[in-house]
Amino acid sequence: MTALSADVVIVGAGPVGLTLAMELDRRGVSSLIVETRRAGQPPNVKCNHVSARSMEIFRGLGIADRIRAAGLPEDYPHSVSYRTTVTGREITCVPIPSTAGRRRGEPGPDTGWPTPEPPHRINQIFLEPILFAAAQDRAGIRIVNEATVTSFTDTGAGVDVAVSCADGTGLSVRGRYMVGCDGGRSQVRKDIGATLQGDAVVQRVQSTYIRAPGLIACMQVPPTWGMFAYNPVRSGVVYSIDGRETWLIHNYLKDDEADFDSVDRDWAIRRILGVDDAFAYDILSKEDWFGRRLVADRLRRGNVFICGDAAHLWVPYAGYGMNAGIADAHNLAMHMGGVFGGWAGDAALDAHEAERLPITEQVSRFAMNHAHEMARKRKAVPDEIDDDTPDGAAARDRVGAELYDLNVQQYCCAGLNFGYYYDASPMIDADGTPPPYAMGSFTASTVPGARLPNVPMDDGRWLYDHQGAGFALVRTDPSVAVEPLLAAARAAGVPLVLIDLSDAPAPYAEALVLARPDNHIAWRGDRLPRDPSALIDLVRGASRTEAAA
Repeated sequence: MTALSADVVIVGAGPVGLTLAMELDRRGVSSLIVETRRAGQPPNVKCNHVSARSMEIFRGLGIADRIRAAGLPEDYPHSVSYRTTVTGREITCVPIPSTAGRRRGEPGPDTGWPTPEPPHRINQIFLEPILFAAAQDRAGIRIVNEATVTSFTDTGAGVDVAVSCADGTGLSVRGRYMVGCDGGRSQVRKDIGATLQGDAVVQRVQSTYIRAPGLIACMQVPPTWGMFAYNPVRSGVVYSIDGRETWLIHNYLKDDEADFDSVDRDWAIRRILGVDDAFAYDILSKEDWFGRRLVADRLRRGNVFICGDAAHLWVPYAGYGMNAGIADAHNLAMHMGGVFGGWAGDAALDAHEAERLPITEQVSRFAMNHAHEMARKRKAVPDEIDDDTPDGAAARDRVGAELYDLNVQQYCCAGLNFGYYYDASPMIDADGTPPPYAMGSFTASTVPGARLPNVPMDDGRWLYDHQGAGFALVRTDPSVAVEPLLAAARAAGVPLVLIDLSDAPAPYAEALVLARPDNHIAWRGDRLPRDPSALIDLVRGASRTEAAA
């Protein structure tokens, strides 16, 4: 049996596992990923959206431009249209510019966000190969494909992992930590005794991936990224995958349609599209699924962690299953990077669960509430919605306004992108002030626990570009002395860069703001605290014993 080792063993080479590996490598931490699929095997067609926060993470990894170059054609609108059928009358539209349109400065309800990396529409079948290739290019990452973790033992000093390969050989892998990024059916989650809690079934969806080259020519209005069919007979949504001929269709089953096979797939597809039996299309794949709201009761046992779908499953609200998992990975990589970098102790890893588990619970309820409201509206579609009459026009106007107000929160969700904050973290010096926003809205602030406001700098780059993968002390008043804090950071081995902001924007009301490597604010003030070393020990998660040492 071949023996291998890495700092961290990762189970699963999906977007979450690959992001975790690259964030660890960015911090000098090696990883070995065990993946059941063969190298290059595409995933199922799912997750069509990469959030702004995820794109900021990918920018830090140097791959944001590669991701923006893939997915929908650059002039294909990212808008979301609500129609009687995909080829029928438009009821309303949430206008979101294409990739090229954003560069041209076209307006939209999700433009003008405080980031150089707005959301991007790209299906996982295009995203994942980019992440896989980027991970393969990094010397600190090894990917073992067509392999399965059969068992593992947490020795306290590390994790011994037994791996079975498709060719009949076996591997023995030793890592300091192991992370299960192995999806909704996670074996790692089961093995650490974590259980999913919440709502097992929120909705049932018959999902079909098709090729239909003639669909665009049948449309009364131009195609958009997402097209919702809203009528009394059959409601569903169609997502454009390549912007030309491939489409993903979600058919939402009604309450009395408990079985996926209780609805004829072809009939439902044609009712959603609004085409007759002569219209030609090919089924490329199908994957029926339950919308759930399930959150693990723990994210860690000893040296073993879980991230992504292994830790949470919910209705795919604006793609925030995958994107929440990427945020999990970014957070965990920061904590593990501190341990391997010598500036944080093992106690700092407890902060990962303290920070991410409450956010996971909040996002899951946010998504579920929207799913319930949309289900309620699908049950109440006016019979006259498609009539060419004054009553029909009035119904479309009324319903259109309601659908827009509800769904602009989902598809132009600055709050969901930037509005979560860590209010109970042992590594943040909270001052008791809640941020002036929530997941449904966003106003930039410097409240400890919140996202550091990202602003353009004089050299054409942005604040996060200057921060890099370490801590940042943002100073808006150059007369404030900061050397004692910088010295305390150096003494503890904490990577800290000083960034002076000239003409600081409104969110920066204090002279000093200390941000963590995950771009969340750890402390703020108009002058240094009396004991800078104590502040550094707090934000690096050092125990009293470690701080004394």
